[in-house]
Amino acid sequence: MTSDHLLGLIVFGGITAFTPGPNNTLLLASGINFGFKRTVPMIVGVCLGFPLMIACVGFGLGKVFETYPLIYVTMKYLGVAYMLWLAWNIAISKPALEGGTVSGHPMTFLQTAAFQWINPKAWVMAVTALSAYTVANDYNSGVVAVVATFIVMGATSATTWALFGLGLKHTLNDARYYRAINIVLALSLVASLVPMVLH
Repeated sequence: MTSDHLLGLIVFGGITAFTPGPNNTLLLASGINFGFKRTVPMIVGVCLGFPLMIACVGFGLGKVFETYPLIYVTMKYLGVAYMLWLAWNIAISKPALEGGTVSGHPMTFLQTAAFQWINPKAWVMAVTALSAYTVANDYNSGVVAVVATFIVMGATSATTWALFGLGLKHTLNDARYYRAINIVLALSLVASLVPMVLH
């Protein structure tokens, strides 16, 4: 991989990792509702789960989906159902009482890592990165570079979005605003499903 190729990959990784999508919406919501410390397993789940998905797809799992498209379609609609359930839980979550804790609990590390497989933005990012930033004569090294890039970018963006949520938590003292922002986050998550459902 040339230095120009690597620079392009880093820019692509940074832009796609930091822009809004299901992962960042869930991290923001978790930061608001549960604070940073309880969101750390989700951060690690994004940092490791998405690069693992890229590695699996890059090293051959994509061929399985081409051969057996029903597996992909099944995952797709199970993913839609799960994301709608997540959106509903975000929308109905209640703010903590003074000195109390918010209702519910954040996603675990394993849930977040598994979530990458049904995240439409993750699939677009993975396929685009693998097709644009790998070359036939050095394919394996290209996949490793893509995986490494998204480990770094994932850690940085996931932490940033969770901290942004934590910052908002301290400003949302009024339960009406708290509920309103959770509803906006839930609707954003539902809106992110539209491209996957239509495709």
